[in-house]
Amino acid sequence: MKKDNVLKDKSYKFSIRIVKFYQFISTQKKEFVISKQVLRSGTSIGAMIEEANQAESKADFIHKLSIANKEANETHYWLRLIKDTQIVTEDILPLLNDCEELIKLLTTIIKSTKQNLSK
Repeated sequence: MKKDNVLKDKSYKFSIRIVKFYQFISTQKKEFVISKQVLRSGTSIGAMIEEANQAESKADFIHKLSIANKEANETHYWLRLIKDTQIVTEDILPLLNDCEELIKLLTTIIKSTKQNLSK
């Protein structure tokens, strides 16, 4: 039986939404530079989480999740920039909130894994 992985599921769903957001912003708003940045960093979060789940050690797991966390923070930056420059006037707060939730989850998992590693 497959064990639920909340972080993996949330990051995958977030990636799908980022891809759709990229398609919207590049076709409807004709914005190609920042939209490509948010696509790259936003989909990288889930990819790094997938890699972390196949880590060779706890240290490797922490390292890969730390990269995912960096990508999540970068994505949050690009989304804030898009919102604050009004490149997109539609409500992107749900995307920002989901990104913040991923950052919180990643931070918690990294901290707890580091604590368990040092015991």
